[in-house]
Amino acid sequence: AAITPALIVGAFAERMKFSAVALFIPLWVTLIYFPIAHMVWYWAGPDAISDAVKALAAAGDAAAKTAAQAKLDEVNADAGWIFKKGAIDFAGGTVVHINAGIAGLVGALLIGKRTGYGKDLMAPHSLTMSMIGASLLWVGWFGFNAGSNLEASGGAALAMTNSFVATAAAAMSWMFAEWIIKGHPSVLGAISGAVAGLVAVTPAAGYSGPMGAIVLGLVVGVVCLFFCTVVKNALGYDDSLDVFGVHCIGGIVGALGTGILVNPALGGAGIMDYTTGKIADYDFADQMISQTWGVCTTLVWSGVGSAILYKVVDVIVGLRATVEVEREGLDITEHTERAYNM
Repeated sequence: AAITPALIVGAFAERMKFSAVALFIPLWVTLIYFPIAHMVWYWAGPDAISDAVKALAAAGDAAAKTAAQAKLDEVNADAGWIFKKGAIDFAGGTVVHINAGIAGLVGALLIGKRTGYGKDLMAPHSLTMSMIGASLLWVGWFGFNAGSNLEASGGAALAMTNSFVATAAAAMSWMFAEWIIKGHPSVLGAISGAVAGLVAVTPAAGYSGPMGAIVLGLVVGVVCLFFCTVVKNALGYDDSLDVFGVHCIGGIVGALGTGILVNPALGGAGIMDYTTGKIADYDFADQMISQTWGVCTTLVWSGVGSAILYKVVDVIVGLRATVEVEREGLDITEHTERAYNM
């Protein structure tokens, strides 16, 4: 809930008023993030299901069996809407990345391009700081993904391993693809690929096998590079930090990829059926339909809901800083602070 709005802000950095950000974020977290998090992750839990199954098995007469079965049905029904659709998301591909990515794109479109975008040079401020930030993200993401296992077990070790190898693979694939297309590799490309890999492996971390995670990273690095260059240039939108191209697209690749890589035949962990107490049979079509439900629901809920919230905030305090304020810098004009004494 704290990370996700920080991702959104990256899409319209340097041009949205601080008062608008301060109003938009609590509204967005409450009305967009929390409902999606509930839809994707809320359920009664394994203990409630196993207890209901035990009660059903121990029931003697028909009336007791009927009551126990009703209890089991009630427990299974006590879950979020997307969860009941069968969609799996280990650590937030839909909840965090698609959710934030589409909200960021909508914001960038509604607020408009930065003054001078496409005309003035807008090179990265500091590649050194970008490298430091990406490195901190990679380390912190181990807690993000492995911590989502909720216990120090083999599942956490798997999530941590996947979070490493998928990220490394995506950094390499972005770098080499950029090298082939543009004729040179870059630090910014490598770290952008690393973040794309982290995004994609987030929903798959505890479900995919390590080899599957590597393949996922190799794929997402190229796909996100394509969206951050070709698609972005073709459509002409100003997504300052490529929140849509990396997080939303990477989240979609990861969410759909999770539906494939969870297959035990591909080295995946499978999906536990707590009613039977064993790994459920894998069905490709059913699982991909479930994953698509998760992706599309998040896109619609966050895309439409965010657009409404931006409009509400625009009416109350206004979204866009003036050209003069933007050119001088929001740090100086809105906060009377300088990042550097120069």
